[in-house]
Amino acid sequence: MVEKLSSFVLRKTSDGSDTLYSTEMNESYHSLNGAIQESRHIFIEAGLHQVKRQNIRIFEVGFGTGLNALLTWDEARKNSLNVKYDAIELFPVTDAMTESLNYPAFGPNLPADAFIRLHNTPWNREEALESDCFYLNKIQGDFTNFIFTDKYDLVYFDAFAPDKQPEMWEENIFLKIFNALNDTGILVTYSAKGEVRRRLLRCGFNVERIPGPPGKREMLRAEKIDSITGSTLKLIEPET
Repeated sequence: MVEKLSSFVLRKTSDGSDTLYSTEMNESYHSLNGAIQESRHIFIEAGLHQVKRQNIRIFEVGFGTGLNALLTWDEARKNSLNVKYDAIELFPVTDAMTESLNYPAFGPNLPADAFIRLHNTPWNREEALESDCFYLNKIQGDFTNFIFTDKYDLVYFDAFAPDKQPEMWEENIFLKIFNALNDTGILVTYSAKGEVRRRLLRCGFNVERIPGPPGKREMLRAEKIDSITGSTLKLIEPET
């Protein structure tokens, strides 16, 4: 199925979930091999499941369709987590785009209107979507000049690819994130590019390549060294 929505095209991915294709960026928001599979693998399994605490602060670079936020809320409810979720987006998707996506079917632990509520919450203000479970603050702005005022346990780095948005993958961007993470904080991204990995390493991250979602051999997970003990969660993989 293909349906035009302004400068976007609605596409069905291999796992039955939808994604949006940006005709301006010439790139999909999610993998055509499976939008749900990709988001769960990269951000939930490789990210959220690695944070060993009940109270978690998450920052997402690129709110996009809201899929990562939906899956995180679903996990928070299922596992009795208390998540404060901040996400930045320069170009929010329209109501027409939101209503066209079939993501509500993929949040089995959530109310039927959860996905719409994610998008209907006001921008630039924290809202309790579920008390003692999931708080959302959507920030409309440009991450390249964003200044952090809080510390985070986990960062979902989900910008468009480096060749589409190179300014989002510069070393100074990763250094800004490094400084905003708590000790042993984690950054996960779908990219496995060697230069992205080297930039993360130069910022002080401990970086590993791990198996990617269907259709992608590898992805990156970067962790901040504990400044007190000097310990890391993983060993740095040697350069190849």
